Amino acid sequence: MPFREINSKMVEATVVPGQKMFSQRGAMLAYRGEVSFTPNIQGGQGGLMSMIGRRVANEATPLMTVEGSGTVMFGHGGHHIQVINLAGDTLYVEADRLLAFDGTLQQGTMFMGAQGGVMGMVRGQVTGQGLFTTTLKGHGAVAVMAHGGVIELPITPGREVNVDPQAYVAHHGDVRNKLSTALGWRDMVGRGSGEAFQLELSGSGAVYVQASEEKL
Repeated sequence: MPFREINSKMVEATVVPGQKMFSQRGAMLAYRGEVSFTPNIQGGQGGLMSMIGRRVANEATPLMTVEGSGTVMFGHGGHHIQVINLAGDTLYVEADRLLAFDGTLQQGTMFMGAQGGVMGMVRGQVTGQGLFTTTLKGHGAVAVMAHGGVIELPITPGREVNVDPQAYVAHHGDVRNKLSTALGWRDMVGRGSGEAFQLELSGSGAVYVQASEEKL
């Protein structure tokens, strides 16, 4: 279910019979047609166990199931919106950044230590993501929120991308990531995390970076 970008802070989705989509509660701005919005107790695709995993991980954001026939406009908090189209790969993104996404996508939770071990967990603390992050897998579209606009940086074999962890929004594809220190530990005394750390992503895919170091 593709999204049409109305402006940098609003998108419109076409809802058709027999196809669900999910949105963050409070994200609906206006709609036309016969469209229903109901609380989703399972938190999207993935079933009950996926929901329990997200609850335990504190990575569950209240969602609405959107069904019917019509068009819906979404936006939230005046945040900038980036539409990401998945073609069978997996998107890694914080749950609170999800504005809306196709119901065909399978939602789950990933332990940060699975991508980078101890440094992966440190990365979660530096970025504010905590120890877990949300995954969306399959074919479909996702609208995510960010501060100050988003740029997509391609990641190709042999050409890794280094990102300020606090400007990181999401990534997808066959991507490996690790957290490294840009300064020596002595140099970091008395400094915030900020640019003392770099997130290095390598492989094949893309990373999305916001024009701000501010959390949602």
